[in-house]
Amino acid sequence: MNSDSHSTSYQDSHKPQADFSSREDYLNHELQIIQPKRWRVNLLLRDYRIEWEDLVPGMAATIGKIVMVAAVVGAFAAPLGLSPSFVIENVRFELLIAAVLFVILISGCLNPSANLAGTHGPLLPLVPLIVASGGHPMALGLLIGFFGFLLGITKGGSLLAKLTSNGVCGGLLLYLGFIGITGQVKKLFAWAEGFDMAYLAFIVLIMTIVMYAWLEHIQKRWLAIPLGAIMAAVVALALGAPFEFVTSPGMPNLNPAYWWGENTGWKLGIPEWSHFVAVLPFAVLAVAMWSPDFLGHQVFQKLSYPKNSDKAHMNIDDTMISASTRQAVGSVLGGGNLASSWGTYIIPASIARRPIPGGAIVTGMLCIGAAVLGFPMDLAIWPPVLCVALIVGVFLPLMEAGMQMTREGKTTQSAALVVISSVLVNPVFGWSFTMLLDNLGLVGCKERAGNLGKAGRWMIPGLTFLILCFVMALIGMFPGVPALMETFRQ
Repeated sequence: MNSDSHSTSYQDSHKPQADFSSREDYLNHELQIIQPKRWRVNLLLRDYRIEWEDLVPGMAATIGKIVMVAAVVGAFAAPLGLSPSFVIENVRFELLIAAVLFVILISGCLNPSANLAGTHGPLLPLVPLIVASGGHPMALGLLIGFFGFLLGITKGGSLLAKLTSNGVCGGLLLYLGFIGITGQVKKLFAWAEGFDMAYLAFIVLIMTIVMYAWLEHIQKRWLAIPLGAIMAAVVALALGAPFEFVTSPGMPNLNPAYWWGENTGWKLGIPEWSHFVAVLPFAVLAVAMWSPDFLGHQVFQKLSYPKNSDKAHMNIDDTMISASTRQAVGSVLGGGNLASSWGTYIIPASIARRPIPGGAIVTGMLCIGAAVLGFPMDLAIWPPVLCVALIVGVFLPLMEAGMQMTREGKTTQSAALVVISSVLVNPVFGWSFTMLLDNLGLVGCKERAGNLGKAGRWMIPGLTFLILCFVMALIGMFPGVPALMETFRQ
């Protein structure tokens, strides 16, 4: 590729597929010539194109979005005594907010360097604790938006990413991939055992492994999500698994006053000062979780995309600004989603070798369609479709990327410590603790540690680790250690 290839516009550099010897060469060229304009208008055909490969991340993202938002809203709704119909209504509302205001407008138009703003899955286990602590969804969303915006505009996210070595990042990807696969396998077997057909889960998973190996052999791994979802649905139905469409077409209530009323929607009213105090440590932890999450997504792009495609990579700080804005706006409007970088979009997009904007438009349209029609949501959250899509589209690729990052040098030492530390507490602890040890030169490459300077070697990693430990101690996330919040209350 010529050194001045980026001096001309995308429109001038674009060539039809007929000029290339293979589809892969064409897609690689598209990644190498794209020049997204940050916080300016990007137009279809002038600045990017939509290819049929964009359907892959679009489908995966829509399935993942429905599932994750339903899980988060449901986790909030259950202790508040809200009905399942409320959860469905709020999920449909969140799909429209995400699709129209942020997926299409920001990632598809104003800043294709920002990954789509998805859902904060790692925070899900803490939601019941947030509610029990007197937390309010709007208060939590506004604080996450505030802290995330500060981290984004100060470029703190990209700084932490630069201070994370390949060994630390690879270990984090290995852990997240393995834990994710294990969780989905357990969920699929639990579902099948519910109607005394445990063998159904075994058959679906065996066929998934064979299908994935075959796609890897023919170098069409990016087809794993749609083929896997279709295969799982067909096999499950053929073997007699129960399924029915129950959600009818319609539009959710779009009035924020309804959602934040005293007797309607969440039935919580507008948050007071005490609500913000209650959710403060959770908001800090949520934003701290963003850096390793965003870093993993960016690294996956770097491993999957060809050389000289740097401009197609997601910008961590821009993604933080986008996610924090989406969080604050969505919470004010009435949504219960907790925002983060959209992993079920960016990972399949990387495998399919597609830049962010084209698939963002497709994702937005599919989310709008699912929200309005209703019944596609039933199929997306059906366990065989959901579990297989997440395994082949997110968690297996994460493990592969982690293995690839830990093949050279002394990266395996750091990777092993990340896994152990993450098992002990959680991935945030594992990442921050091992980053500190790695940058001090106690593990990993000592030459790298020597070139970081005082700030990068111990000051920033040390401060990050101490702040996160204090927050986690407040909430009670250290095994066997009582929560400091409860101690203070007593």
